Amino acid sequence: MMNDIVLENVCKKYRSSDYFALDNIDLKIGKGTVFGLLGPNGAGKTTLISILCGILEPTSGAVSFFQNGISVSSKDTKPVLGFVPQDFAFYQELTPRQNLDYFGAMYNLADPVLKHRAKELLAVLGLEKYADKKVETFSGGMKRRVNLAIGIIHQPTILFLDEPTVGVDVQSKTAILKYLTKLNESGTTIIYTSHHLTEAESFCKEIALIDHGKIVAHGETQLLLKRNRAENLESLFIELTGEDFRDK
Repeated sequence: MMNDIVLENVCKKYRSSDYFALDNIDLKIGKGTVFGLLGPNGAGKTTLISILCGILEPTSGAVSFFQNGISVSSKDTKPVLGFVPQDFAFYQELTPRQNLDYFGAMYNLADPVLKHRAKELLAVLGLEKYADKKVETFSGGMKRRVNLAIGIIHQPTILFLDEPTVGVDVQSKTAILKYLTKLNESGTTIIYTSHHLTEAESFCKEIALIDHGKIVAHGETQLLLKRNRAENLESLFIELTGEDFRDK
């Protein structure tokens, strides 16, 4: 199987810390998969995603990107990477259409392409009727859909999602996951982080559990559960990471 991303002995240590945030991470993320990166608060997920997106540099180790099986520089991958953060990353005082125009221009999309792409996303994500209303008036679920539209306006082939359905109602969650599934079926590789383990179990083809900066489990989701004789992903998560409080 072709890989989109390969991590070899990736370590990260912040200057202010006595400990490694990431400790010898080895991972292969296959082309066209939905890869779940899961773990407790403070496990190292955000640090790892930041390195993959080029926001942070690893202290040591290597991250390699591939296109059609050929290794390319991280600089060349930036136009094909998409990132949908947990925090809202748009201008509240603008409309969805204005936000998409602005961020699409940042990706150097030609105007006709941008207009067509914005119209398509507004329709498929149920925002067409609200395209010219200020985002600050929207519900949490609608804002999540605007966040997603911005992250995929340039049609990335590798998409990073950080808690894409947090704080939304069932209808918005269903709409978001349905569209993400279609994106994946069209060939987009998705790297997904979430604390919604039931959602992750059904959505992710493959998962890696990270704790204290180390990979504690990795494999195809259903095979991993079977191998560990776990009833579900939540029980496996607790078994491998413990029951101590992490939200501090």
